[in-house]
Amino acid sequence: MARLGEIIRGEDALSRTRSLLDLIDKLAPRDFEEAVAHFRSLGMTQDRMGEYSMLLTAWAQVDPVSALTYAKANTEGSFAADTILTAWANRDAEAAIAWAKSNHTGEGANPNLPGIIRGLVESNPSRATELLASMPRSVERGKGLDYILPHLWRQGAGAVKDWIASISDPSLQDGAMARAAEKMAEYDPAGTSAWLLANQGTATNEALDNVYSTWSRMSSTAAVTAFEAIPAGENRSNALRGLVRSATDKNPQQGVDLLNRYPNDVNDRVLQNFIWHSFEKDPQTSVSQISRMTDPQRQERMYRRALNAWIERDAKSAQAWIAKNPLPQSVRDRLLGQR
Repeated sequence: MARLGEIIRGEDALSRTRSLLDLIDKLAPRDFEEAVAHFRSLGMTQDRMGEYSMLLTAWAQVDPVSALTYAKANTEGSFAADTILTAWANRDAEAAIAWAKSNHTGEGANPNLPGIIRGLVESNPSRATELLASMPRSVERGKGLDYILPHLWRQGAGAVKDWIASISDPSLQDGAMARAAEKMAEYDPAGTSAWLLANQGTATNEALDNVYSTWSRMSSTAAVTAFEAIPAGENRSNALRGLVRSATDKNPQQGVDLLNRYPNDVNDRVLQNFIWHSFEKDPQTSVSQISRMTDPQRQERMYRRALNAWIERDAKSAQAWIAKNPLPQSVRDRLLGQR
């Protein structure tokens, strides 16, 4: 244990790794619990997480059940258990799966499966996908998806698209498309937009604005030209939301100019997005667009939230604007009641 402390305190990462591997080779199975506990007692920092992972992985190679028992009893979060399950699944996936199922109760997603999926995806992507599809929609399933996608990206965007197309669960497919679109937009926004529009679903609604926001930052002219080719409807409004956000981040007035240039494509979601993205830079311009919202309840909520935030930030300016501009009577009454 004294030697472990000396190794972990070292500042040379390469020397640390070599020395720790040498020490691990000398540990008996019964020594790992004390070694892990001692390592944790030294006060882990982010740049020592690699060494922590090495210890847990080595323990999983010789006694994964004991390692998991310790992790469940002594650690918070899922890092330790996921690391152990990943190592176990890499060596004996079915044994790890059996343990995961027998150590989970309740109807929610099994938190033990994401680590196993990560350990399986390189050697058996079909089994990893099968486990992922067996999980209900949840944070845990999202984590499993995040473990699978990097493996697919190494094979190229085509492999990612083919894998997503093979998913039969619409919810899982939408989640995978949304995550993939975010990455693809960084280097091929035109192709990403075409892919989303050709595969209509929830992901199209959720991801199209992000694609056009990313695209606009690269080339606003190309993004606007592509947007103008989209037929009128929800897709076009979602794309406009992304264009407006990108323009607003540069200058709120540029965002207003787009709202005015394409009024038929402006809906309440576009306006709401503009209002919150412009508020910090220019609250007056931000709240001036709330009157364009068509849903009275949503409009009233937005007025209350934005005006209250403005009053807290700059009461004099906010009150001056309120005095000069028409507001729904319910909003004005509520503001007077709060004085």
